[in-house]
Amino acid sequence: MTRKVATLETLVSAILGKGDGGNRVIAAIAGPPGAGKSTLAEKIVDALNDVAPGSAAILPMDGYHYDDMLLVPRGLRPRKGAPETFDAAGFAHMLMRLRQNAEPEIAVPVFDRSIEIARAGARMIPQSVRYIIAEGNYLLLDEGRWRELHPHYDLTVMIDEPEDVLRARLEERWKDLSPEDRAWKLDGNDLPNGRRVTQGSTEPDFVIRAAE
Repeated sequence: MTRKVATLETLVSAILGKGDGGNRVIAAIAGPPGAGKSTLAEKIVDALNDVAPGSAAILPMDGYHYDDMLLVPRGLRPRKGAPETFDAAGFAHMLMRLRQNAEPEIAVPVFDRSIEIARAGARMIPQSVRYIIAEGNYLLLDEGRWRELHPHYDLTVMIDEPEDVLRARLEERWKDLSPEDRAWKLDGNDLPNGRRVTQGSTEPDFVIRAAE
């Protein structure tokens, strides 16, 4: 597989090309925490919907966070956001269900960052949607059950950002925490998780960088 450095325009064109046969297309956008996955996914969906209104929707991996009711007794609450704190198998089943596209509409969960909880059935993806843009840190992770996701993708993208850029964005994200909690979020969890993404993911079809 040849890695291609992409722009937003080339990604949109590639996704449209995958849908030439009328089939539903699933594109995966991965990257470290703070890389801008949600922002890129929204821009792609907006561009696709400009071409064909109502044709694209986002599937966020963050909706598959385990709840604190599971994480706390398992001792994983401080590591919330690490690969082991997500229902990777549940996400794989959702990808399969979306691929089959046999229902009038499918409800998907969405993570509410303001309360650190995933809201079940928070977004509907109707049968008419042709392009699913899945986004999340670990969509290309070459570990355990995350590998089960890979066959569902028609196109894959990795966002490549320098760690100093990620750190600045994450500091802004967690600015309301105490200095101790913010330091843990960055250097105890988010940035190590980011290195796991950049060092342990499969090769994407496209990479997109800040300069582009």
